[in-house]
Amino acid sequence: MQRLLPDPGPTTVEQQLAGLDLIDLAYAERPYTVVNFAVTLDGRAAIEGRAGPIGSRTDMEMLQRLRTRVDAVMIGAGTMRAERYGRMVSEPTLRARRERNGLAHDPLAVIVSGRLDLPWDATLFTDGGGRIVVFTTAESDPPATETPLEVIRHEGPGVDLTEVARYLREDRGIRALLCEGGPGLHSELQALALVDEVFVTVAPKISGGPEPRLIEGEQPQASEWELAWLLEERGELFARYRRAG
Repeated sequence: MQRLLPDPGPTTVEQQLAGLDLIDLAYAERPYTVVNFAVTLDGRAAIEGRAGPIGSRTDMEMLQRLRTRVDAVMIGAGTMRAERYGRMVSEPTLRARRERNGLAHDPLAVIVSGRLDLPWDATLFTDGGGRIVVFTTAESDPPATETPLEVIRHEGPGVDLTEVARYLREDRGIRALLCEGGPGLHSELQALALVDEVFVTVAPKISGGPEPRLIEGEQPQASEWELAWLLEERGELFARYRRAG
């Protein structure tokens, strides 16, 4: 892997993220929030309905190591159904690293699901490791899960993400939050100006078709971002952007 910007030279994912301090950037009213996506050259965030086929092993390493730098990981129901998540930090060595850094061994898994329509047999629910909180407007109860799970209900047509952010910071002590999408959830967070950084992998692939792009749904107001770094490996680009201003 090569670092193209700034200070060009050889690097690794581990080296790039070693000094990444997101925890201390928390706001009083909400967590410092970053999003991570992989997209194709034509901007698609999925191939045949899933994000997994887009990126390489290095992209997956970036994702796993980003999870070691935050208190919680947020996903939408559609992403959970498509990707069928397992334990958020799958490698014991990475969980041990979290603990050495003063974090819980697993980040809190945060799921936004209006209807509680989730794949309850997925490993995230059956493994028993970590903790899960689900924000929903549904009145029904979820089935019993091996992994400890809490349901927070919102009234109204949809889950209020501003209230979610407030709850996570003030009631759960979440200082840094990583959102992994999907595009609809990302769009809502952007529209509410709740995103502070964007990590995006651009894979050397073109998929076409009706697959979603990085942002879907109601388009947020245009915003400007500053490039913090740009890495490259075998034609795959790894960029980190911070909100400008």
